[in-house]
Amino acid sequence: MYKNNNFSIIDNGNITTPKGFISGGLHCGIKRKRNDLSIIFSKVPAVCSATYTTNKMKAPPLVRCEKLTRKKNKIQSIVITSGNANSCTGKQGYKDAVNIAKHVAKNLKISSNSVLSTATGVIGVFLPMDKIHNGIDKLTHIIDCSKEQAENCSLGIMTTDTFVKSICVKINIYGKDVIISGIAKGSGMIHPNMATMLNFITTDVNISQEMLDLAFKKSVNDTFNMITVDGDQSTNDMAVILANGEAKNKIIDKKDKNFEIFANALNFVMEKLAKDIAKDGEGATHLLECMVLGAKNEKDAKQCVKQILSSSLVKSAFFGKDANFGRIISAIGQSKIFFNEKKLNISFLSNAGSICVFNGKPVKFNEELAVKVMSEEEVKIIVSLNCGKFNSVGWGCDLTYDYVKINASYRS
Repeated sequence: MYKNNNFSIIDNGNITTPKGFISGGLHCGIKRKRNDLSIIFSKVPAVCSATYTTNKMKAPPLVRCEKLTRKKNKIQSIVITSGNANSCTGKQGYKDAVNIAKHVAKNLKISSNSVLSTATGVIGVFLPMDKIHNGIDKLTHIIDCSKEQAENCSLGIMTTDTFVKSICVKINIYGKDVIISGIAKGSGMIHPNMATMLNFITTDVNISQEMLDLAFKKSVNDTFNMITVDGDQSTNDMAVILANGEAKNKIIDKKDKNFEIFANALNFVMEKLAKDIAKDGEGATHLLECMVLGAKNEKDAKQCVKQILSSSLVKSAFFGKDANFGRIISAIGQSKIFFNEKKLNISFLSNAGSICVFNGKPVKFNEELAVKVMSEEEVKIIVSLNCGKFNSVGWGCDLTYDYVKINASYRS
């Protein structure tokens, strides 16, 4: 979690608010109607850090991206197709990912090794390359730093999402204004260790590769890896940050106050996107935030959070506004962490109030108040283990009838 507020939110900011970035999106024909092709471009090569799904069936575009980012290549552009994941497509899928990157590079007059190409959507279908090539030809000529094209870019990465997920903040580094902005997609197939999500962050900060990796990968573990919707992990998940240095601040190359300011602001951006993904879980009616306090170690704290939020029984109880604390206790027990039942405290908190449901033993509570607390759009589950000093927080959602409806007809 971020530790201070040495940043300000830019209400009208977007993915191109950081200096030197332009973007755009359009409909090229992968989907029936909505935008399905997006490009983010830095006018100068940018330091890049990225994380990817741990699913062993990694899609060909991600295999290629991972090769490039593992070599610490500077990246200048990201191209995203939606509606088709280009996953389980073998050698042809990899060739298509390379081909897309080369086509973008040719149009933008940059190296194809500085272009990341990724995809999201239906698995096991080959890409309509002619449509994508035509779309790239059009899109590379209209990308700019306008609010309209930034919105088109955000729309172009969505699949079952119901709203655009974006955030932009400003900080001061060594006397220079620095902007950090992010967009994301994600609604279903969400589970810790990267889930059906795409996250793209741009910043004009001047920072070394080592320090960018340090800040970004820690934040991924504390944010994107702490959300779950349905326990399923996709083949196409990735999170990427591009830092192009155009703010012209003195380079951040060591852990000091300025690094902490950047890292905390970056974590705020990523936490906001992570919570939006959890909130937009397919068919969800509640955003659930689970806080585990007083664990024996960090691993136990995180594992407990994930086990509770991943439980279909817990998620169903919150959909039904049923304060069934037994399901939470069962999830804690399944997590195999160290705890003492006699010290365990469980409570629910929302804008409607708070209730304690377990404190070493069942607590008699007001059922009507419990329903009110659990009826709010955002509800916190607070678990105090009282056996250590480590805390963790994660986000999820309830499990509803609409989740089944959406996923029963995903390809149609």
